Amino acid sequence: MPLSTQTVNHLAGLLRRHLKVIRSRWRILPPGKIAVIVLAVLRHDQRLADMAGGNNVSESTVRRWRDELIALLAAQAPCLDRALKKVARQGGEVVLIDGTLIRTHRRTGKADRRNYSGKHRSHGLHFLALTDENGRLIWISAARPGSTHDNTAARHDHVLAHLRAAGLGALADLGFRGLDNNVLDPVIVTGFHASRTHKLTPGQKTANRVLAVGRAPVEHGFAHLKNWRILTKLRTDPARATHLLRALLVLTNLEINR
Repeated sequence: MPLSTQTVNHLAGLLRRHLKVIRSRWRILPPGKIAVIVLAVLRHDQRLADMAGGNNVSESTVRRWRDELIALLAAQAPCLDRALKKVARQGGEVVLIDGTLIRTHRRTGKADRRNYSGKHRSHGLHFLALTDENGRLIWISAARPGSTHDNTAARHDHVLAHLRAAGLGALADLGFRGLDNNVLDPVIVTGFHASRTHKLTPGQKTANRVLAVGRAPVEHGFAHLKNWRILTKLRTDPARATHLLRALLVLTNLEINR
C-alpha cells in the first residue's frame, strides 16, 4: 500500500489502547496486522470477503474490525469551533470552504429522491469541508442528502457564527452567495456573479480571478480525501458515512504531514 509506516503504527496504537480500555486480551490477529487489513479496505476498497479469505478469518470479523477502527479514528477528528480556533492561534486569517458530493448507490423509497443531486446528476451524500490556506483539511460536516444546497448545510452547522467567533474569514465559490448578508463587514467572500443583464466590470473579473487562485487549495484537499477509493461509490450505510469521512480526514492529514 502507498501508505506510511507512521499511519499504520498510529492505527495499531489506537487499537492497542482501545483493547486495554475495554479489557480485551485477545484478537485472532495482532493489532498491526488488523491495521493493515483495515487500511487496505479503506485505501483500495478491497472486498471484505477477499480480505477475510486471505487472512483466515470471517467476513463479519473484518467488518467488525473496520467499523471499530473507523469509530476510533472519527473520535479524533476536530469539531468545528476547535478547528477554527486552532487556525486562529497559528496566525491564520482565512479558511477555505466548499461542498462536495460522495457518490452512493441508489436507494429505495423516498430516500432515493432526496439523495439525488441535480447539480452532479448523480445520487450521493453531501458534505461540507473546511481547509486552511494551504488546502489541509481541518473539518468535515455530517453527511446530508445529495440534494442539500451548500448554503443550507452551512446554516445548519452555524458556520458563519463559528467564523465570527474565531475572528476568521472564509473564501467560497458562488454557491455560497447569500449566506453572509453583512455588506460592511463580510466574513464569507464569494466573488461577483454575472447575469444576462449585469456584465462584470474588468475590476470585478480581476477580483474573481484572484479569489479563484486563493480557493484553489481547497480542491487539493478534496483530491487527497478522495484518494481513499472506498469513497469511489459508497456502499456503507449512509448513517455511518459521517464517521467514515471524519476517519478518512484524520488518516489523510497523517499522510500529508508525515
